[in-house]
Amino acid sequence: PLTQNQFDALLSLAFNIGHGNFVKSTLLKKLNQMDYVSAADEFLRWKFAAGKLFPGLLNRRLAERELFLS
Repeated sequence: PLTQNQFDALLSLAFNIGHGNFVKSTLLKKLNQMDYVSAADEFLRWKFAAGKLFPGLLNRRLAERELFLS
């Protein structure tokens, strides 16, 4: 079971990283184990593009994580 905020944060992440990446992610594994805090921490792993840290992606992931936890 998910709250609306959790669903919204996950939808934003999945749309951004792609379905294939989302279904293979550790975040989804932790979510399915109902380990919501650890799942929330996994948002921050998706802040790189082409092997480089992107501040905009980091900001987006922080916002998604915050929404997920609220």
